[in-house]
Amino acid sequence: MCNRYTPPDEAAIERLWHIGRSQRPIWPLVTFPRAAGPFIRRHRDVVDYQRELVVGQWGLIPWFAKQAKLTYSTNNARSEELAAKPTFKHPWGRGQRCIIPAQSFDEPNWESGKNVWWTFTRADSQPWSLAGLWNTWTDKATGEQHESYTMLTIDADLHPLMRRMHKPDPKLGPDQQDKRSVIPIEMRDVDQWLEGTVEQASALLKLAPVDVFSAGPAGAAVT
Repeated sequence: MCNRYTPPDEAAIERLWHIGRSQRPIWPLVTFPRAAGPFIRRHRDVVDYQRELVVGQWGLIPWFAKQAKLTYSTNNARSEELAAKPTFKHPWGRGQRCIIPAQSFDEPNWESGKNVWWTFTRADSQPWSLAGLWNTWTDKATGEQHESYTMLTIDADLHPLMRRMHKPDPKLGPDQQDKRSVIPIEMRDVDQWLEGTVEQASALLKLAPVDVFSAGPAGAAVT
């Protein structure tokens, strides 16, 4: 899972993901759950395929929510459960997929016996395009619309790098730990993720090779 990441600035997002210039609310330098963050989706208001930049809450608000402020966490979604879990199955089935641009993201490493935050960037120095889902929730009392999104994760128990993250469960053996990883989408696959069928998108739900990552303790030079 991921609970902290750093988005690129607006100009970088517009340039790298080929999105037209527009006025958008600003977002924090570091994004945490329930804070505002940018995401990229297929434009809802044009017939032909275009991308649009949206700012919404990191923590998807499902259609059945009674209020925008949730009492449970929805900033991460298990990719293996998207088709069945009520919170995410409608956005997944409707193709409401998005790209979450991230210059870096952070994960906790407990190998020393205490939490040491690690920062993850790409080895090629480009930003991450992380897989996500979005939803627009309407307040029935006011008519106000709330944009929101969630970041997808995948099992990382066998990944040489990502399996080292997060606090181990002392009740479980080394091969039974539920380690998770975000899902990077390569730039060449962004269109497939945003406008492809569910089957085409599902083919992109996989772990990234180790050599894609540059990682190390936060504040230190990553390798």
